[in-house]
Amino acid sequence: MPVESLRLKFKVLTPSRWKDLEKLFGKRGACGGCWCMWWKLSRKDFEKQKGIKNKNAFKKIVLNNEKPGILAYFNDEPVGWCAISPREKYPFLESSRVLKRIDEQKVWSVVCFFVEKPFRKKGITIELLKATIDYVRKSGGKILEGYPIEPINGKTADVFAWTGIASAFRKAGFNEIARHSPTRPIMRKYI
Repeated sequence: MPVESLRLKFKVLTPSRWKDLEKLFGKRGACGGCWCMWWKLSRKDFEKQKGIKNKNAFKKIVLNNEKPGILAYFNDEPVGWCAISPREKYPFLESSRVLKRIDEQKVWSVVCFFVEKPFRKKGITIELLKATIDYVRKSGGKILEGYPIEPINGKTADVFAWTGIASAFRKAGFNEIARHSPTRPIMRKYI
């Protein structure tokens, strides 16, 4: 089913929508107990917190009304997620050699996606990116940055696609601005 016929709705994650995220992520926290804390912690702290501690930490962020991302809905059911916040909210980005800052401009960062299995490979990531552009614009942001994977042979396993695929970013209007790794471009959308 093409994404156009899905009639998706996009909503910012707020405290009242926590249960929707919890339902979408399931018991594993989307992937291996991550609960969208990978970019927010050092690797050591992330490993210590895997599972329920990450869940509780992310829930606290949501309950503090930080609005850390966008949910995609189909027939009022959550089917997709995109984490987005100002880059400063993701300390691990600051310590990454591959994803280090390329300049001092204020940017918002798109750091991960999760799409429910039956809805994958239908273009939902592109639609989530378009929703993030709108969200950043409404929030006063001027630059949106992403760190997708660029598969060497054109394909990658779903488990490695959590930061998005570069071709989806291009389709949503992003351009590559730097590359410190053969498979990991830094892409931007100027709003």
